[in-house]
Amino acid sequence: MSIQQPTFELRDEDELSLELIEAQYALKQSRDKKNAKSVLVLVSGIELAGKGEAVKQLREWLDPRYLRVKADAPQLLSNNQTFWQSYSRFIPAEGQIVVMFGNWYSDLLTTAMHVSKPLDENLFDAYVEQMRAFEHDLQNNHVHIVKVWFDLSWKSLQKRLDEIDASEQRWHKLHGLDWRNKKQYDSLQGLSQRFTDDWFMIDGEDGKLRDQSFAQYLLQTLRELPEHQTKVTQKWQQAAIPKALLAPAQASLEKEDYKDELRKLTKKVADTLRYDERKVVIAFEGMDAAGKGGAIKRIVKKLDPREYEIHTIAAPERYELRRPYLWRFWSKLTDSGKITIFDRTWYGRVLVERIEGFASTVEWQRAYNEINRFEENLVDSQTVLVKIWLAISKDEQALRFKAREQTPHKRFKITEEDWRNREKWDDYLKAAADMFERTDTDYAPWYVIATDDKYSARIEVLKAILKQLKAD
Repeated sequence: MSIQQPTFELRDEDELSLELIEAQYALKQSRDKKNAKSVLVLVSGIELAGKGEAVKQLREWLDPRYLRVKADAPQLLSNNQTFWQSYSRFIPAEGQIVVMFGNWYSDLLTTAMHVSKPLDENLFDAYVEQMRAFEHDLQNNHVHIVKVWFDLSWKSLQKRLDEIDASEQRWHKLHGLDWRNKKQYDSLQGLSQRFTDDWFMIDGEDGKLRDQSFAQYLLQTLRELPEHQTKVTQKWQQAAIPKALLAPAQASLEKEDYKDELRKLTKKVADTLRYDERKVVIAFEGMDAAGKGGAIKRIVKKLDPREYEIHTIAAPERYELRRPYLWRFWSKLTDSGKITIFDRTWYGRVLVERIEGFASTVEWQRAYNEINRFEENLVDSQTVLVKIWLAISKDEQALRFKAREQTPHKRFKITEEDWRNREKWDDYLKAAADMFERTDTDYAPWYVIATDDKYSARIEVLKAILKQLKAD
């Protein structure tokens, strides 16, 4: 969607600085409040157009302690990593302003310009569409995106290259692009026009006007940040609760048969996970005491501890609450290795956060599409996603709770809150039904496994992993 290009005139710098600082502190003071926001500034453009000078001047006009700048050289987009993965840890928290010199658009341009065979236009546009969808989700989670392109004519670029000191001639071929090459310049300008219709365009010819235009545009943005959406616009359609949740049934497995099957499957799962070139994310959800810990223990039984990472997800910390709810999972995937296992997941948004009121109705209803896009990004980057719901009956859960209370080394697993949550059993079933209805996709299907019989449940979990890896 195109934006209207505002025009700015030179102002008194002291007055501009004061207004910027006031707006910066107003944003900072919104942290932890109901209408908290943050701002992410994406900066790209032609080299020597003055991006660095404009950001440097902005930092002088603002309080530099509360303006974070990330400046990295562009990198090639990879088939085995999402375009946002290396940037996720820099997404601003509530009240923060972050400027990204290197960003996913810089990477897209670098990839398009560097590959021996140029990116197909359809593929280029598909990347842009994915990036805009990601930004849309960020903005829905109160991270406002400001995109600024610094432009410079070919003639002015060549003049500035001529004027550079000999010791600075590295600019001639910065980031692998030859800025003396008119064909490359024209190609980059043509590519940029495919995505900059929603960017603020700054002409880099006049340094003072360039710097002030950048600062004034940010000031305008800070003053006009949108309020959080609170109104539900569509009537909610509750999904039918599947029989697999209402009455989880399964055949029991004898202990000796279980041991034989377990021995074969744990080795096969370990070998498959180890030698599959793709990354694997195994995500567990289910009622308390459904057997997530026991299932995970069997998955990793024949793996070396260095080969996998297990994340046990509890209530978010304060610093995590200040960012989009998916952020704490983005960061864990960035840090994890080839095999990552989650004991509870991002689906907390549409389960416990929905039921306990930690997420507003607008937030949890919007989350299904956000989660689907997140998972599709993972799968598109050569990640196998295995989603498993362990279904336990209410009676069996009560028996396991009582057994935990009577077992010294398991007492820590049971709390008053666990018993209290049983009062909301039906609410959780409804939430799970909606979750299956809206997030069971071809690329990331749900495996619902009955767990009243622990032996057969553990075997079925291993089989589900092999099936999703297409190794069954």
